[in-house]
Amino acid sequence: MSTQAESDEDDEFADLRTIADYQFGAGAGTALFRPDEQANLEVDRTTSGRPQQIHAAAGRLVSYGTDGRFTLGLEGGRRLHETLEYPAYRVVVDDESEPFVRDGKNVFSKFVLEAGEEIRAGDDVVVVHERGEVIAVGRAELDGRSILEFETGMAVHVRNGAGST
Repeated sequence: MSTQAESDEDDEFADLRTIADYQFGAGAGTALFRPDEQANLEVDRTTSGRPQQIHAAAGRLVSYGTDGRFTLGLEGGRRLHETLEYPAYRVVVDDESEPFVRDGKNVFSKFVLEAGEEIRAGDDVVVVHERGEVIAVGRAELDGRSILEFETGMAVHVRNGAGST
């Protein structure tokens, strides 16, 4: 028999999955908060009890903002990259900018090879090297089409690079 606390936790993760599906597309919620590992996820909460950060053994999945949106951690970015249809919510960069982005530097439009069409300015995105490796996560400064069309300017404000601490 399940306890009330387990039921509340199940409901909470169901809500978080729904939010992720809305923000990133169908399947994102299950990718980020896998039901089979739900008991092992660490949830840091605000003083009011609202989820603030969610961690898996491999690292931070997401932070849950007061605006009701998720900001991705590297592990969350990796999970979305494994699950979402390519190139959804991805910005693909070339060899020239890869070491800088990996170290947490921002992505500039002229180095972008591909970008998901559904990306809107302000969306959290996964930055991927052209070989397919997740190298950073951050906030898109432009929509997907503009990222590809612009020759200058910042495309993604990198929050976490895979080589940074």
